[in-house]
Amino acid sequence: MRAGVDALPPLPESLRDGAAIETPVAVVDLGVVRRNAEGAAAYAARHGLTWRPHVKTHKSLGIARIQLEAGARGLTVATAREAEVMAEVCDDLLFAYPPVSPRTLDRLLNLPERVRLAVALDSAECLQGLARAFSGAGRMARVVVEADVGLGRTGLGVPEEVVELARKVDSLPGVGFEGLLFYPGHIRLPAEEQDGPLEELAERVEELLEVLERVGLPPSTVSGGSSPTLWRSHEIPGLTEIRAGMCIYHDRDLVKLGVARDLSDCAYTVLSTVVSVPGPDRFVLDAGSKALSKEVLPSGGEGYGLMPERGGLLVSALSEEHAVVRVPPGSEMPRVGERLRVVPNHVCVSVNLQEGFVALDGEDWELWPVDARGRAGST
Repeated sequence: MRAGVDALPPLPESLRDGAAIETPVAVVDLGVVRRNAEGAAAYAARHGLTWRPHVKTHKSLGIARIQLEAGARGLTVATAREAEVMAEVCDDLLFAYPPVSPRTLDRLLNLPERVRLAVALDSAECLQGLARAFSGAGRMARVVVEADVGLGRTGLGVPEEVVELARKVDSLPGVGFEGLLFYPGHIRLPAEEQDGPLEELAERVEELLEVLERVGLPPSTVSGGSSPTLWRSHEIPGLTEIRAGMCIYHDRDLVKLGVARDLSDCAYTVLSTVVSVPGPDRFVLDAGSKALSKEVLPSGGEGYGLMPERGGLLVSALSEEHAVVRVPPGSEMPRVGERLRVVPNHVCVSVNLQEGFVALDGEDWELWPVDARGRAGST
């Protein structure tokens, strides 16, 4: 990992100047976003896969447009709010979260009829509610049955249970069986260490595909992939689409795992101001847990964020409005008022804490909203 100042392009002076905008504020380099999007779309196309990125990372209409222009063929959402917002720019959505609430079902039904909607679920209860709602409205929802392939979160872990639910989908009005969905989030290793876990994943997916084909329900969609396994997604048999979304921004964790080449692939940083230099061993930034999130590095390691412009120093402690940075003896200290960027451990959580962000395009910038933040509807 390159940790020097050259790992990130310089900020325009207008952002370095405290008169232009207050901190802490998220900064997104659109040039890097475009490069990241083009790389993911090219990889998917090269291997005959569809890229359907999860928008939970950015929740932004502007960023979604960049993904679609680069070659994404649909978007993945997890909340009704995300679905409502992203329907403005995309007519092919995967709702990758069980829609149990009647209010959620109402909101999905209120999406424009041009939207081709797929829904992921793992229970007969959720399926029955979905089928009643959509058949009653004369609509059709495609269903992908979620399987647990090792993470131990949502998803059915027994192939026979997957088959049973797929059969129920096939028998009900208002829904149609589209295929299989899984998330290999338990594989959080550098690519060169993923051989064994990916072989186990391949065996599980092959077994699921075989039992579905055996009962006459071959899936037309096999939706999987994750950001840590992004560049090896083509090794999973039968996979048709990948939902990796963090690759649009990257973060400290993905750099550590080697998914991003280095910090120059990180499009998202949190611009913060040094508000205190109380001693020779530390300084304090205004980007606390309400800007960065108090989340440890998922792949293991200390600190809550990395500072490229300070030789890779780490944010060592967070409270709500303060970030403490410990400094080795003899290091040059920043001055109070200096502005520095922090690469967060986990970008998705930091994004969700922002109302908007600086969309930086070369020397030009403007404020963009985080359009799909929150859960409330637009009406």
